[in-house]
Amino acid sequence: MRSSLSSGILIALAVALVMVFFSAYTVTPRDYALPLRLGEPQTPKTEPGLYWKWPFIENVEYIDRQVLDLDNQAQEVIASDQKRLVVDAFARYRVSDPLKFFQTSHSEKGAELQLTAILSSAVRRVLGQATFSAVVRDNRAGLMTKIRDEVNREATGFGVIVIDVRIRGADLPEANSQAVYKRMQSERKTEAQQIRSQGTQKAQVITADADRQVAKILGEARGTASATTGAADSARIKILADAYNRDPEFFQFYLSMRNYVEALKPENTQMFISPDWDYFRYLRSPAEAAAKPGGTPAPAVPLPPSTAPAPAPAATPVPAQ
Repeated sequence: MRSSLSSGILIALAVALVMVFFSAYTVTPRDYALPLRLGEPQTPKTEPGLYWKWPFIENVEYIDRQVLDLDNQAQEVIASDQKRLVVDAFARYRVSDPLKFFQTSHSEKGAELQLTAILSSAVRRVLGQATFSAVVRDNRAGLMTKIRDEVNREATGFGVIVIDVRIRGADLPEANSQAVYKRMQSERKTEAQQIRSQGTQKAQVITADADRQVAKILGEARGTASATTGAADSARIKILADAYNRDPEFFQFYLSMRNYVEALKPENTQMFISPDWDYFRYLRSPAEAAAKPGGTPAPAVPLPPSTAPAPAPAATPVPAQ
């Protein structure tokens, strides 16, 4: 009796455990839980915790509540200025209404298929109204925001919210890219040639101005040098005249000595002239000068220092022996 009672209690506990196992389920902060009673969705469980369901009648569908990525294949778009672009865009979204999401998409794969079509349509529509420069450079951020708003407007019925849309790349098609690169190279070469021509012209102007200034400076310097030289020559002549007038005899002696130095240089030539020639009067002793007829030597003709000494009288040059 006791044995059968114990067996019944154990069976009841086992059945209770099985019922609890199939009746209890948990919801984490990363998921939504959507109970399905005989395939019909019930009120979703959005708060984390432990929940109960009817065993064998209800099952639970879990839906990710985290931010999900939506990749879109690159597509060709024609901008408003009729330029073709290959645009690669992607989006990030999350589920906001799990019940509506399950009713319209049933799964993430179904939602991605629907959102991809909406994203492609929004990209073509928004970028088709913008210019090439706006897409590539000027207003890219504003266009991405506009695409996100367009996608959200159409995706509201799917129970999702698009958080962000980004244009990963916006390039010209390969054939157009090559043509654009060649045109850019030609434009840069033309611009460089213009800059070189302008630089050459400016260099010629600067060189001509520098030559003009050099000629002016040299002319002024030559004029100043000529004036200085003339003033120096005038002062020199005045000094020589004053010196001559102060002591004519000494000045004649000084000039004669200078003429001797210039005329009697040690050359490999001998000259035979009369020793009584008056040119050598300062080389004779005072006694010889007094013994000469007349007594006092005749004054010598002064020569300017810059003038070469007077040549000696004609004499027969004899080679050195």
